[in-house]
Amino acid sequence: MSQLTLADLSDKMRDIDFAMLSTHAEGGEIAGRPMSNNGDVAYEGDSYFFSYEDTRTVDDIKRDPKVSLAFQGSKSLLGKPPIFIAVEGRAELIRDKKAFEEHWTKDLEIWFKDGIDTPGLVLIKVHATRIHYWHGVDEGEIKL
Repeated sequence: MSQLTLADLSDKMRDIDFAMLSTHAEGGEIAGRPMSNNGDVAYEGDSYFFSYEDTRTVDDIKRDPKVSLAFQGSKSLLGKPPIFIAVEGRAELIRDKKAFEEHWTKDLEIWFKDGIDTPGLVLIKVHATRIHYWHGVDEGEIKL
């Protein structure tokens, strides 16, 4: 079994755009939804997702910032299993347009028609505290 570093993991995540973001809902249930990485693939333990302020996702984070992310890579050309990554972390809500500019990609205009000037836009930053991965027979954990 080999131990991946955070840099190794970042390389393997390069082609994974969507993650499942899970939050704690008002009644204590777990609520999950797919979120796009916005092309932010130089992973150093922080993930960024855009959302609208008036969503259950944002309400959940305001109530409890402990979240999780689940990533799944695609199967390799030689039929090897994909990589699976589970991230535990804390979410932060960012409302700063300068930060929006740093993480914005044109493709996001599908969901946010006015770009970084979209009313009610918020950036969700998830700072990882623990990452567990499975890649074929290899598995490991990175604590940040």
